[in-house]
Amino acid sequence: MEVKIGVQHAPREIVIESEQTAEEVERAVADALSGKAQLLSLEDDHGRKVLVPADRLAYVEIGEQSARKVGFSAL
Repeated sequence: MEVKIGVQHAPREIVIESEQTAEEVERAVADALSGKAQLLSLEDDHGRKVLVPADRLAYVEIGEQSARKVGFSAL
């Protein structure tokens, strides 16, 4: 699933591909915004962690769960 994170005072958004479910990502964002966690912590599909200070979050866009495309096809 693709997750886009907007950070205040940053010209570009952070885009990661994650194996986490939409519910897990939403829970992590809610915890960060409610003050339960000081950092938004997400893991991409390569096992790397992305940490964003909760007070710098501008927006988080959670994409749909999609199966990987294999082969050649017309776009």
